[in-house]
Amino acid sequence: MKGIRVPTNPKSLLELTDAALSADYTRVRRVVTSIAKDLEKSGHQNEAKELRALIRKRGVPLRASGYVETLPVDAKSRLPLVEERPWPDTPIFLNEDAWRVFKDIIADVQHLDDLSKKGLSTRLGLLLSGPPGTGKTLLAGHLASQLNRPFYVLRLDSVISSLLGDTAKNVRSVFDYVQGKNALLLLDEMDALAKLRDDKHELGELKRVVNTVIQGLDELDPAAIVVGATNHPHLLDAAIWRRFPYKIELNSPDTAVRTDMWKHFLFADDDKENVSNLLGGLSGGMSGADIESIGLTARRHAVIDKRSIDIGTVAAAIVANQAGKSSLPQRQQLDSEQKKAVATVLKEKFSLSNADIGRLLNITRQGVRSYFLHDDGGA
Repeated sequence: MKGIRVPTNPKSLLELTDAALSADYTRVRRVVTSIAKDLEKSGHQNEAKELRALIRKRGVPLRASGYVETLPVDAKSRLPLVEERPWPDTPIFLNEDAWRVFKDIIADVQHLDDLSKKGLSTRLGLLLSGPPGTGKTLLAGHLASQLNRPFYVLRLDSVISSLLGDTAKNVRSVFDYVQGKNALLLLDEMDALAKLRDDKHELGELKRVVNTVIQGLDELDPAAIVVGATNHPHLLDAAIWRRFPYKIELNSPDTAVRTDMWKHFLFADDDKENVSNLLGGLSGGMSGADIESIGLTARRHAVIDKRSIDIGTVAAAIVANQAGKSSLPQRQQLDSEQKKAVATVLKEKFSLSNADIGRLLNITRQGVRSYFLHDDGGA
């Protein structure tokens, strides 16, 4: 780090010094992570990586010296009710509507004092809904990162107790813990805590839990940020909906977002032939998590085998996923029969031209044409 000017503001240095002298490891880690991001933005990627490695390694003696952050725990199991997670390194990809809401809540938080003076402030609650794999937890982590807030996630397995009354107590303990911490709290799988109170199949205990959640949200500091995430928004109580003025529905990514994801995860933003457009069109209905897994797997194979990325195996994995079979790219190249099978699906189901099929499978246009001539009895 010698000779490198750290691109950070005096406020960060003051906070880092105060956190270090207070033996506040959580705050030290958060401030150093922020400084590392500043280093990356100014082109010092190696130094940022070293700084992150240093804070991971040097954090152990601090804990050994007696510092432990006291997290709220379940009275019976003694398991923590929340966990602090690091800010995510994986980028988030959003459509225009979701991106607009994301920027709106950031702007409102950053100008909270000005809005409050004019009587225009609102609850800082964001409700995320959508199927698994669409990036709800990732988005919450990015919001915490953008606002330089600690990122706390409620542990549902610890909070929900089989003993009557304990679940509501645990929920209360979580809200009491985050009060005044200037943090972001993610309530994941929120439908498990905040179901409709008129659901005749639910016991009175869960109805008390809903009331506790509502009360906890109402009593939080106005600057506190709570993100609720659910796969089943229709199950949430109406009073919960009203307490989250910002809402983002995360469905399967649209074509433009899928194309951007293929560019990033498969080609590391260097798609010279623009194959990502083809893959974006083929992968309709796939989740962002599926695209990330397929793209990174294909890249790992290429690095380990010291070769270029095999787009044919990626296309085959997409075809398998579209047929309802979860699949990752195989390591070995497709043989001629596999290529023919994939080419047939690309032609019949996706109406791709011979030229585009050839680009994906790395065969000539004539080679693609021969597959279909043979099927017609030609050639």
